Amino acid sequence: PRDANLPLLMDEAGSSSAGAPSSAGGQAGATRRPVACIVLGMAGSGKTTLMQRLNSHLHEAKRPYYLINLDPAVLDTPFGANIDIRDTVNYKEVMKQYSLGPNGGILTSLNLFATKFHEVLGLVEARAEELDFVLLDTPGQIEIFTWSASGAIISESLAASMPTVVVYVVDTPRCSSAVTFMSNMLYACSILYKTKLPLLLVFNKTDVTPHAFAQTWMSDLDAFRDALQEEKSYMGTLATSMALMLEEFYAGLTSVGLSARTGEGVDDFFDAVQRAAAEYDETYGAELAARKKAA
Repeated sequence: PRDANLPLLMDEAGSSSAGAPSSAGGQAGATRRPVACIVLGMAGSGKTTLMQRLNSHLHEAKRPYYLINLDPAVLDTPFGANIDIRDTVNYKEVMKQYSLGPNGGILTSLNLFATKFHEVLGLVEARAEELDFVLLDTPGQIEIFTWSASGAIISESLAASMPTVVVYVVDTPRCSSAVTFMSNMLYACSILYKTKLPLLLVFNKTDVTPHAFAQTWMSDLDAFRDALQEEKSYMGTLATSMALMLEEFYAGLTSVGLSARTGEGVDDFFDAVQRAAAEYDETYGAELAARKKAA
């Protein structure tokens, strides 16, 4: 069920509140902390369908979790979000009042939501000892979250409070093109270095196209070159050069294949999330603790 203590955002933007906000203090010192998964991906990669599958899997396994929807423009979600940006920011009203187009409306709505994200974090922290996971669905326009100040505020706030993993969802059938595959890998690499958080690469829609070819291309540069030559693309030379640069990126990257439609690979996904959470403790978490100590 949706959380009754949703934060109140800017009234002039057509927002509404379902109750009084919780204190932001929460239980930050709790020994048990949930793992936050920020689900990102290109439009059409299957992020929301994946969220529905994860929701169903965790519910059946009776594992406690929280779902947060950060897409203000979605008409309907196939899962019940505990916290939904649409309950606090009216996307169409934002567009109307600020004379914005669709993308500008989404970005401004996310900015408004980010100004009160500490209240959302307070709700999650208050239940930290009861939760295993916090799952966040992001807008389909991936750049709105990854390259905006609001996206940085949300991801950094989560990472300062609990182990946080970036889940990058890839449309496997589309990546059967070597050039498209390389474009996705470059975007994943840029997200990794921007957020500095553990990144889990999820090859979705494996019921349509198995992801073995993608893993081969990541581990065997010659196989990727052969695929480029078969396509005879004018970008082949550039893609080959980029593949050479990304070899180090591939070496430290965790990837899994998953079908959001059938559920195949979901167990592997959660195993990989736990490994990524351990990586967070060793890297980002340790660095954060050192900065706090120095301060």
